[in-house]
Amino acid sequence: MKEKYIQIIGTVVTVLYGVFVLFLYAAEPRSIEDLTVKAKNTIETATTKGQVVIGTYTVDKALFDQGLSEFRAEKYVAARDSFERADPEKRDAKTQFYIAYSYYRQGWGRVTNDDELFKKGSETLARVRILDPDLRVDDPDLQIKTAADLQHEFEEGSKITVDDLNPLKVFRQRK
Repeated sequence: MKEKYIQIIGTVVTVLYGVFVLFLYAAEPRSIEDLTVKAKNTIETATTKGQVVIGTYTVDKALFDQGLSEFRAEKYVAARDSFERADPEKRDAKTQFYIAYSYYRQGWGRVTNDDELFKKGSETLARVRILDPDLRVDDPDLQIKTAADLQHEFEEGSKITVDDLNPLKVFRQRK
């Protein structure tokens, strides 16, 4: 083998070893199992970022469907988790709309609304408007189909008005 090839191989091995040591310092694994989990997460993140850069990023259909079934079963926290794992880069307007809608459904109350959940939903909805301002979700199970209508619900639900004192408010239906 030529001396030049040995030097190139030695340099490559040294650089790879340096990258591995830097990864260990950055990840700070506490065990071998922790190391494999962190390495897997790092590789998945790098792969997703690469897909975004080259324009091939898509939502994980299986996780989105799982989130949708949890959403319909009124398991909103689990649904949000599935939706967020399906769209880790937060680049799909429809997925982000469902996340915002899950905040609405979980925060809606017959007497009072959860302002913190409504605020988080409104923040997620702002991302939807940036991604697709004209988004219209064609889900027959949803009463609110557009980001503007959902934002209106968030705003109305966060306001304190005289209507909040109406005892008949307990008979209203959630959208």
